[in-house]
Amino acid sequence: MLQLARFLLMRVLSAIPLLFLLSIVTFGIIQAPPGDYGDYVRAMAINQGRATADQAEAIADQFRKDNGLYDPLPIQYVNWITGIVTRFDFGHSLYYNKPVGDVMNERLGRTLLLALTCHILASILGISLGIIAATRQYSWVDTTLGIVSFMGMTIPRFLMALIIIYILAFKLNVQELGSFFSSRYGGAPWSWDKFVDLVKHVWPVVFVATFGGLAYNMRVMRANLLDVLNAQYVETARAKGLSEGAVIMRHAVPNAIHPLVAYQGVVLPYMLTGEIEVAIVFGLATVGPAIVGSMGVGDVYVTASFMMVLAVTLIIGNIISDLLLVALDPRVRLGGEARE
Repeated sequence: MLQLARFLLMRVLSAIPLLFLLSIVTFGIIQAPPGDYGDYVRAMAINQGRATADQAEAIADQFRKDNGLYDPLPIQYVNWITGIVTRFDFGHSLYYNKPVGDVMNERLGRTLLLALTCHILASILGISLGIIAATRQYSWVDTTLGIVSFMGMTIPRFLMALIIIYILAFKLNVQELGSFFSSRYGGAPWSWDKFVDLVKHVWPVVFVATFGGLAYNMRVMRANLLDVLNAQYVETARAKGLSEGAVIMRHAVPNAIHPLVAYQGVVLPYMLTGEIEVAIVFGLATVGPAIVGSMGVGDVYVTASFMMVLAVTLIIGNIISDLLLVALDPRVRLGGEARE
């Protein structure tokens, strides 16, 4: 237990300078393109406020002064990162006109829930289908699953999302796309009917994001299991009289699954980006549209904060994958020492 606590402490401490470096790079890249939120203010003053070009420029100039957009880039970064470290304050969203933390609270929870749902389904289905394909090598089942895997790895998610939208909207005449609930359930308390309504609205996002992850898990599991099934210790297990099912599930699968367990370190950000792509197409109020919208208008703090969240999920995912590998195989070393 002490060894585990030491390992977690060292990983957390080593992640701090990495996050600091990522925050600098992220903030700099976001600020690199020309223009800022003042340009959006000027455009809105002209298009909606009917202001002249000079009046709009004066409004934008005053807005930049009031919100510190004229401050040097290092000063803006220091103000942002200091607020996060000292007050857990991610800044103020210029576009949403509310604290960035409120924007994150509104969107991050539902995004993580969707991503985790997709990840669990992709892992269970992908590993199961990979085992089926490997144990039926060169059969019609293996060929069919290979085609499914190839499609999942090659078809872009946004294209699948567009196809589903076309079918739902123009062929099946489905209404209220682009929301989590129907209008009658929007403010209603949670119930079984509301949950069913939620599933009816988010299943395309879950399906598309799961399909890509499922394909990867299936291919990796099939290839690894085929290699393991030819290993000497598997032949020894068969020679002892164990059933084929016991040989596969007790001896082959635990060793073949190692690369997929290590892959869990990057899969959560991968599933988040997969959900983000599809959510943008469907217009759901999750992290994806918030990132794209904030980048489009120059709402820097929203973009930078969400990008940092993705970085944190990557680090957490790697720690979890290390712990899973140790739990799966005692021979794996934890913190430089063999696990007892």
